[in-house]
Amino acid sequence: MLKRIGVAIGLPVVLVAIWWFASAGSKDFYFPPLQKIVAAFPDTWFGPRMVDDVLPSLARLAIGYLAALLIGIGLGMLIGSNPTLRAIVEPVLEFLRAIPPPVLVPILMLLAGIGDLMKVLVIISGCVWPILLNTVEGVRAVDEVLTDTCRSYRIRGGLRVYQLTLRSASPQIVAGARQALSIGIILMVISEMFAASSGIGFTVIQFKDGFRIPQMWTGVILLGLLGVMLAFLFRLVERRVLGWYHGIRAAQKER
Repeated sequence: MLKRIGVAIGLPVVLVAIWWFASAGSKDFYFPPLQKIVAAFPDTWFGPRMVDDVLPSLARLAIGYLAALLIGIGLGMLIGSNPTLRAIVEPVLEFLRAIPPPVLVPILMLLAGIGDLMKVLVIISGCVWPILLNTVEGVRAVDEVLTDTCRSYRIRGGLRVYQLTLRSASPQIVAGARQALSIGIILMVISEMFAASSGIGFTVIQFKDGFRIPQMWTGVILLGLLGVMLAFLFRLVERRVLGWYHGIRAAQKER
């Protein structure tokens, strides 16, 4: 455990140290020293921009991601449990998932305007697919022995869906949700680069257009830090939700 923590902390420290010393004497306008970027970080983000840009970005990400979870799990459970419906909609799903979400930004701008709704819809359009498809596959992979056992004990309706189908599919659902989180962060930034007036992506573009390069780099670093923080929070939730699953795997390894 301590070794894993040491590696997790040590590698970023080493990479930052390499960047720090390698860029120390940089005279390149577009690649300033890391020391200069770090010095600009507090003044750039620890102030009005935290409320005006960072929090709105996180709010849009949270709404879009949670909506994608509800849509993806709901439709995935329905499609995965119905072979006929799955056969009908599978070609459509494959077609829609192949469309890159950034391509939809101009279309969504025409349909929903340039406000927060458009940005949330962009996040949903990308996050929903890994959740939906993993849910479908998780439902299809439910153990037939457990299914027959539920049928024998006449466990039906919502109890069967929750205790058997959802729990059996939850490892794959969580895997899809993990993929969707990283996609959501990317789409959050992309959606804010088009006809926006706030957000981290909007601010980074403003810094770039104004040739405020150290401030632009602070935005890149901020996005990386937010990604690490959200991944850590997701891991905590995953361990809570899949505690039974990790317990079974640990027991199997000890045998």
